[in-house]
Amino acid sequence: METPYPKPISPSQTRIGWIGIGVMGAAMASHILSAGYSLAIYARTPSKASSLQSLGVHLTSSPQELARQCDVVFTMVGNPQDVIQIVLETNGILSTLNPGAVIVDHTSSSPSLAREIYDSARKKGCWSIDAPVSGGDIGAREGKLAIFAGGESSVVDWLKPLFDLMGRVTYMGEAGYGQSSKIGNQIMVGANMMGLSEGLVFAGKSGLDLRKYMDAIRGGGAGSMAMELFGGRMIDRDFKAGGIVEYMVKDLGLGVDVVKEDEDGKVVVLPGAALCKQLFSAMVANGDGKLCLQGLITVVERINGK
Repeated sequence: METPYPKPISPSQTRIGWIGIGVMGAAMASHILSAGYSLAIYARTPSKASSLQSLGVHLTSSPQELARQCDVVFTMVGNPQDVIQIVLETNGILSTLNPGAVIVDHTSSSPSLAREIYDSARKKGCWSIDAPVSGGDIGAREGKLAIFAGGESSVVDWLKPLFDLMGRVTYMGEAGYGQSSKIGNQIMVGANMMGLSEGLVFAGKSGLDLRKYMDAIRGGGAGSMAMELFGGRMIDRDFKAGGIVEYMVKDLGLGVDVVKEDEDGKVVVLPGAALCKQLFSAMVANGDGKLCLQGLITVVERINGK
């Protein structure tokens, strides 16, 4: 019997499954649906799937049911423990996934877990790609995400018609390298957000017009994608959730917290990332953990008595 991979992907033949329909996941899944693919989803809270169901999505009752009927299963859930439950546990995706089918995990998770899922998938004759993303809710809605893919290069190439619907994929290397890339990305995003927050607070305290200030510096060395995505939102006090702060704390923790014993040789000392994690953690402590990253400015403001 011909298996899903390497049979060419097409809307008429390839059956797609999706687990995780939060702000990011729902937007990403909608691009798959709009391209004409048959899409099945699993949602722990079925009511959250109503808008996608109205567009023709099939709602399944469990990850097992979804995996049994799909050629490619995307996951975009909250944290590594959710991934373990959805993929590896006895009632997870791998228990019913057909040979040749592919798991694509967009969750920001740990490199070691990505390697474990890859090894488990291969033992079943399946494939796994770790493919976390960057670009936030705007990138997800506009199909302009940066996608970091780890695993078998030929499988990533095979998946490109699907990745292209959501953004631009870059093959980073073996299993786990996608996740390592995302952790590095978050370290740099955190540093950008800290600088942007402090720069705007300083400018405000100095009496500058914040919009004029931002227009003046965007063409120089201070200009950044972080400024373009989040600067205006900071000024407008628009902190609605896109990439929520609780997940940023988790992502930074993957880079700076104590690692497993078998990875001790890969420990990197990152004092700036540790400070960023503490500042984002302060947002969580202040009750703002569900807000988006640009809310970091509120922590800097509190430190300065605002």
